[in-house]
Amino acid sequence: MGDLVWDEVRWFFDWGFMGDLPDVWVWNTSVEDWQKVLDLVAAQGWTCQYSEGTTVLPVPRAATVLSRPVGAECTELRVWPTAEILAIFRFRADERIDFDVDLRELQGQERLDVFCGFLTAIGRRLGKSVLMDSEGGDGSHPVLGFDVAADRVVVMAEPPGFVEPREAWPGRLRARQNTSFVGAKECR
Repeated sequence: MGDLVWDEVRWFFDWGFMGDLPDVWVWNTSVEDWQKVLDLVAAQGWTCQYSEGTTVLPVPRAATVLSRPVGAECTELRVWPTAEILAIFRFRADERIDFDVDLRELQGQERLDVFCGFLTAIGRRLGKSVLMDSEGGDGSHPVLGFDVAADRVVVMAEPPGFVEPREAWPGRLRARQNTSFVGAKECR
């Protein structure tokens, strides 16, 4: 069994509440931290695909990707920790690592365990917390994540009581989906 129990955290994986593609963040990073993630992907043998716009290319060094000019084609690294689970990393800034996951792929205990293992691997490699917020969130209200001090994935928010997530905070979800991260760069 992993760090979390599905029945206790399932509402965090309700796409009606969190959005289909919640954001995962690592703050206060550097080019070196990005390179550590790229090295981790290779060391773990996770399937991955790097692209600039629609062109698939070999995975470059982090310094190369992060030095691209603003306005260049968007870059992304697609990582599959398993064949059924995809994380999409976007190289928007040196000082933060962010990626999306699809909650439809993270249903049930087995896939939750894989996800927790993925967050843990990244957090341990970087020595930093890895936090999941709702889709369109700015990382300031994480619901769960790898906690460096605890050395495991922990819950960071309370469920909305006994009300079903789809009915609990519909205004909050809509507001989050209609905002974008202030200061986000276009593409590098």
